[in-house]
This record gives sequence, structure tokens and C-alpha cells, in this order.
Amino acid sequence: MPSRPSTIATAKRVSYAHGYLELGMVNEASAELELIVGEDRLTLPVLLAHVELHMEAKNWEMLVTVSKSVAQSDPTQERAWIGWAYGLRCLERSAEARTVLLEAEPHHGKTCALLHYNLACYECLLGDLAAAKARLRRACRLGGKQFKAMALEDEDLKPMREEIAAMK
Repeated sequence: MPSRPSTIATAKRVSYAHGYLELGMVNEASAELELIVGEDRLTLPVLLAHVELHMEAKNWEMLVTVSKSVAQSDPTQERAWIGWAYGLRCLERSAEARTVLLEAEPHHGKTCALLHYNLACYECLLGDLAAAKARLRRACRLGGKQFKAMALEDEDLKPMREEIAAMK
């Protein structure tokens, strides 16, 4: 018997997928997104759900591919830039990750603390501790004390732990 097309709207499927991801249920989220058919698969909400899926699944190559596509087609999508760069960093391509976020900076640099935090990590990994410290200070100004707390635990920023602890 042939399968019938789903009557569940794409927006609902995306919502279900996000719900599954919040619960750490990657396979279920993936299955939900696979049920989306046709042109709907290429809509922004579906593509952004795939960014989150690949992030949660630690599927770095696919994260880079999907995030790059979204960021290049719609530079206003902050999460796509972050995902693209983070995927590159996880593939041990920190210099490329840095370049991606520098390209994103004109679009999101005034408001996105996570962009500056991640740049701090990449600068540190690349050995530019002065630039890393400046980026971390900016992340903390934009995003608050949570970024200092994260930095104290972040392995990427380990060479700066003492300086981070002393930051006000």
C-alpha cells in the first residue's frame, strides 16, 4: 500500500524536531525533519532546524555545509554563522572558523556576545592571547557574567585562565 503524504504542517514538524532536540532525542528530531517533503525542505525554518540537529548530533561536516549555505544566502541568520564557525573549529580548522566570524562581524558584531566569545576561543587556539582577551571582554560586556563563567571552564581558553579569573 503506497504511503500517503503527511497532513502535519511543516511548521509543526519543525516544532516537534526542536522539542526532541531540547530533550536530547537526536534520532527522533532527525526522523521528524525527514518527513518534511518537497520545497518545504529548503525553507529557512527547516534549514535552521537542521543546523541545530547537526550541532546536537556533533555531525560537524553537515553542520558546516548547512550553516554555510544558510549564512551565505541570508547573512542576517546569526545562528548559521555561529554554527558554520563552530563546525569548522570542531574539525580543527580554527583559522577558517575565525575567518567566518570575522565575515559575520559586520552583521552581528554589535549585538552577538557569542560571536565575540567564539572569536576569543579561536584567537586563543591560534596563539593571539591579546586578541582573545579583547574579544572575551567584549563578549562579557554584551552578554554578562555568564561568559566569564563559561570561559573559566572552556578548554579552548585554558592558556588564559589566570587572566580570566582576574577579569572584572
